[in-house]
Amino acid sequence: MNEIRPHTAESRAETIVTEPRAAARSWLKAGRPVAIATVINTWGSAPVRPGGQMAIADVEEFQGSVSGGCVEADVIAAALDVIESGKPETLSFGISDETAWRSGLACGGKIRVHVVRLDPKVDLAYLDRLDAAATEREAIVVKTRLSDGQRQIVSGSNATDPEIKEALRRGRSAVDASGETFLYALTPPPRIIIVGATHIAQHLATMATAAGYDVKVLDPRSAFASPARFDPSQLVAGWPEDGFAKFAADPFSAIVTLTHVDQIDDEALTIALKSPCRYIGSLGSRKTHAKRVARLKEAGFSDADIERIHAPVGLNIAAETPGEIATSILAQIIAAFRKEPAE
Repeated sequence: MNEIRPHTAESRAETIVTEPRAAARSWLKAGRPVAIATVINTWGSAPVRPGGQMAIADVEEFQGSVSGGCVEADVIAAALDVIESGKPETLSFGISDETAWRSGLACGGKIRVHVVRLDPKVDLAYLDRLDAAATEREAIVVKTRLSDGQRQIVSGSNATDPEIKEALRRGRSAVDASGETFLYALTPPPRIIIVGATHIAQHLATMATAAGYDVKVLDPRSAFASPARFDPSQLVAGWPEDGFAKFAADPFSAIVTLTHVDQIDDEALTIALKSPCRYIGSLGSRKTHAKRVARLKEAGFSDADIERIHAPVGLNIAAETPGEIATSILAQIIAAFRKEPAE
């Protein structure tokens, strides 16, 4: 049976990364004036949701996007004015159906964009703080007062405001109830921890990576956890207890056990059930799961604990092949991240 091989640097063209925050940092370090434009409201079919950003430097150089190309030129022009004046602006755009169609969109919409100039004396440290949060998988909200651009960073671990907590739970940026402050939610990228480097896992790792998930694959069996079968950067060799010691299962994580080996799966599920992870799934028939439930109860887990496990794993779409089963699992994980807020 053919294996699913991951794409490698040798098998694909070099990808150019155009992340607005990285561009802003580079320009600030070079002594160039910079503005950041952030989508704060959308209505209709606007293709960039709130929190989408574009960095603009002098001489009309930019990275990122606030729409499908409909209003970028106007935002750049406004950003140059903001760079000159130092005063933030909130821009409103109504995108007509005709304009949207020319830009490759199905229909029009409305967006509001907030534009603020960055100060190299303070904003390099601000960008460093955002990057540190991403590295540490710390959920934060940046509160920006729209009138003057004043910012405050609130860590999820210290959040008490209900609106901030809601923004973090759903990973959704939004203007608060007052209409005067934008809550920019920065949550860790969703992670899928796959326990069991199986054929299904090969499909799941490939599809989940393409969908933007941070993927880790754990397996103590060296023949399974082979760089010839998976992206080496995603592999974690060893038993779950050792593997999970290298990274925490946080509220932005999903854990899926696919080994069909009781000792390995049970060890992973024990760790998962004690964690705040968003999703837990385990491969196996109803009969297999019934035996698993009995073992977990003997280990001291309650019915409520065990109900967190999706088993048989995946959406019920009559999947049969490894690729179809992986598709059903990924769909169920996506639904969990979109519909079930992290606590």
